[in-house]
This record gives sequence, C-alpha cells and structure tokens, in this order.
Amino acid sequence: QVQLVESGGGLVQAGGSLRLSCAASGRTFSRYAVGWFRQDPGKEREFVASTRWSGGSVYFLDYADSVKGRFTISRDNAKNAVYLQMSSLKPEDTAVYYCAADLDSSRLRTMPNYWGRGTQVIVSS
Repeated sequence: QVQLVESGGGLVQAGGSLRLSCAASGRTFSRYAVGWFRQDPGKEREFVASTRWSGGSVYFLDYADSVKGRFTISRDNAKNAVYLQMSSLKPEDTAVYYCAADLDSSRLRTMPNYWGRGTQVIVSS
C-alpha cells in the first residue's frame, strides 16, 4: 500500500515558478513509477510528467509536450519524494495537480493504483 500526499500548490503570477512535492509511504518506493497529472474543472485529467525506474540507478523521465522545457520532474528516493519544478508558468497551467504511482510503469498513464488528493495551482495573468 502506498499513500501519496501532494503539497506546494498556490497562487502565482504568469511567468513565475512553483515547486510541487509528492511525499510517499512505502519501503520499495524507488521501484515505483510516479507521475504528475492535472485537471481543470470541466476538463479531462491530463498527464504532465513521470519518472520510472529503468534499472540500476537510472530513471526514465517523460513530459507532456505542453510542459517540456518548463517543468522538471525529479525524485529523492531517500526521502520517498517526487518533485515537480514548474517554471515560466502560464494561466493555462491552472489546475489541480495530482501525484500518482504504480509499481507497473505500463499502468501509470492509464490506471495507476495510487493517487494523492491533489494540490491546487492557480496562475494569474
């Protein structure tokens, strides 16, 4: 069982930055694929970024086209945490951001087993 808790959301002006954190429980967290998703009211939840173990100490990172070059996902397995550094924020980045995890990386984008409750990000123009 994995529990995920997001934090770091808030109100920021366009062009600003925020760093979201996802704190996880679980002794084998380093093997989990972890992703960030977001959802704005009236819209479908969308993938933002992910990190998945690819062997040894190597992790594969993936990003949605809409955030490439602006967002960076990272993880600190010693702290059981995954971060999303968001820069050059735009009003269209406004959404509730969710952290999700699954031991099976193939499930992460479609039906991950574990979800956090989300943290709100509002970007004002």
